[in-house]
Amino acid sequence: MLTLRDIEVRRGERVTLALDELHLEGDRFTVILGHNGSGKSTLMNLLARQLQPTRGTLALDEQPLARFSARDFARRVAFLPQHLPDVAGLTVRELVRLGRFPWRGLLGRWRADDHAAVDQALAQTDVVHYAEHLADSLSGGERQRAWIAMLLAQQSPLLLLDEPTSALDLAHQYELMGLLRQLNRDSGRGIVAILHDINLTARHADRVIALKQGRIFFDGSPDELLSGPLLSQLYDIDIQLIEQPGSARKIAVVA
Repeated sequence: MLTLRDIEVRRGERVTLALDELHLEGDRFTVILGHNGSGKSTLMNLLARQLQPTRGTLALDEQPLARFSARDFARRVAFLPQHLPDVAGLTVRELVRLGRFPWRGLLGRWRADDHAAVDQALAQTDVVHYAEHLADSLSGGERQRAWIAMLLAQQSPLLLLDEPTSALDLAHQYELMGLLRQLNRDSGRGIVAILHDINLTARHADRVIALKQGRIFFDGSPDELLSGPLLSQLYDIDIQLIEQPGSARKIAVVA
């Protein structure tokens, strides 16, 4: 579990994030929503140790984040940033192998379980047939799967994903989210992801945390979130819900 208490992040005189207390369970699929500038990426960067708060404490399994070495933290938490690093010249298999770095380092001797972790991650994300292709030559959806495979090979119990669907078309967004949801259910790994799509969130999340102006506006289930007045207040635009034929769940549309 990740725990944040008395958090404040400032940029100059402006408070970009202010949280009294927040607990993130290690086995649920949690989505962070909010308009641009609401504090989503600030929160994600705090969780991933990419940013230090101006004030407050963060803990993982009741231990302060600062006590973990970089490798120990990576064994527990895997992070996928919104803007993926350049991996020119690496095949998909070589990219996925990087996920074993927290366990073996640069010069550590590989074991059978390392090779098995890479092979399993390639299979889970359905990129085995791209294993010898250059990672940067793949389409957007395939490349995202390859990076997710790297995180799976890392075998960290918690995955942090900053807008993993932002560069994908609609079909690949639903495909990737379905994959992540299935991985969460099959392996029990916790997932915390920033998304922008309300309906995609409602379809896959266990819990939704919505931020507005750097503070928690909503924290609950997707069904509780699906309220026209609530969503309209969150995004400052008129949002209505309409019935889906053949489904009990409604979808949100801009009025």
